[in-house]
Amino acid sequence: MTSNHSISENTPHLLVLGMGGTIAGLAPNPENPHQYQAGQVGVDTLVAQIQSVVPAGVKLVSRQLANINSRNLTDIHLTALGLAVREALLDASVRGIVITHGTDTIEETGLFLQVTCGKLAHTQSKRVILTGAMLPSNVPGADGPSNLLDALRWASTPIDNCPGGIYAVIDGRGCLAMELAKRHATALNAPLQNSPSSSVSLINPSWLSGVKAIQAAWNEDLPIPQEGEWPWVEILTSHAGARPETISHWLSSAVQGFVLAGSGQGGFHDDWIKPLNQAMAQGIALVRTTRTGAGTTLHNIPEADAPGCHASGALTAPRARIALQLALNASKQANKAGKPLTWQDFFARIADLPEIR
Repeated sequence: MTSNHSISENTPHLLVLGMGGTIAGLAPNPENPHQYQAGQVGVDTLVAQIQSVVPAGVKLVSRQLANINSRNLTDIHLTALGLAVREALLDASVRGIVITHGTDTIEETGLFLQVTCGKLAHTQSKRVILTGAMLPSNVPGADGPSNLLDALRWASTPIDNCPGGIYAVIDGRGCLAMELAKRHATALNAPLQNSPSSSVSLINPSWLSGVKAIQAAWNEDLPIPQEGEWPWVEILTSHAGARPETISHWLSSAVQGFVLAGSGQGGFHDDWIKPLNQAMAQGIALVRTTRTGAGTTLHNIPEADAPGCHASGALTAPRARIALQLALNASKQANKAGKPLTWQDFFARIADLPEIR
């Protein structure tokens, strides 16, 4: 971990946390932007590239938490990031936080930060803003510098412009980080394509009212799992020709949950019914979602849900997996404290949040 302490730690500043990704990537041949290595440039360098156009009076401190290709994101990376964000939110000298991150798994990180730090960010009146890039840093027209600058500008604007919370900025637009879902392989706006969003330069009142409804409904952050506490949860996709062995092979493992990316409205192959019933009998948690990429997976549709199964609501499969991990851990911690709460109690808090329309 590195830090840029060119200013006093007590001076009000924005904290930039580097996680790597394409925004920190380098292409051996800048004319071929699709062949590159992610996580090659330090966050200090990314900040230095745009320092001259940062709004006057905005002081920056940067810290490198990781410098990885985000497809290799681990539970431990999330733990470290969550703890760093919580620490910064409680630091009176930190005005806001910007996180540079790879777009491949920015969806998972956005949901994780909302569920573990969203309430704290709101009550501390600070914005946490995820950003990244679709093009490596050394190619013509690289989008990283403009995305980082937009994130810094938005993080430093008055809080009455938009309340504290967990957001993301890509391609000139902002959204709640929990709404991120990379829906295109190469488009510059892929991480928030079709997500409810607003121009970061002029906040849309309709979008902002939806943000406030979600924040009002999110009453309590869930615990951040420590190393060794993250539950093992897998995503399984239903498809034509699905076999029961896809499920039964897992039943002798230590897996604690399945997210079922089902067809249509979240249905799954009939050949999975028997092994899934066995999984639930063993205490394995099941969450149904849809593989379509859009829409809401509703309770008891298309068939009635078994007692050990929960619909994902608007959560995509990657977000539902993180939500289930956090819900399983929260239930375990609550039971240790003498509170008889189930994973379904915690998962419902996430899945049933209002949608921005």
